[in-house]
Amino acid sequence: MHIDNNIPFTITSWDQISTERHEGTTGFATWKVLHFGDIRVREVVYSPGYLADHWCEKGHIIYCVEGEMTTELDDGRKFILKKGMSYQVGDNASRHRTFSESGVKLFIVD
Repeated sequence: MHIDNNIPFTITSWDQISTERHEGTTGFATWKVLHFGDIRVREVVYSPGYLADHWCEKGHIIYCVEGEMTTELDDGRKFILKKGMSYQVGDNASRHRTFSESGVKLFIVD
């Protein structure tokens, strides 16, 4: 990832960012999104019972703000992400999808 030097110092008040709703196979996600050139920064909340509707190949840096989720890789391995934990994955490195039984709030950079 390259962070362009044309991005000025910026403070974000996330409660001022509008929310987008995205349906999952089950449940839904809400996103608050900012774009800085090719970089997308998001506050994402998965509802209880959320299951992603696709296998993702995009790279992410994901930090769990609160709650818990399970990320499944297409080879069958599963990983639990809890409050205070993060994961990193590169573009096209490991296809993955997410499930959250009780809901989760994430901070994502991709």
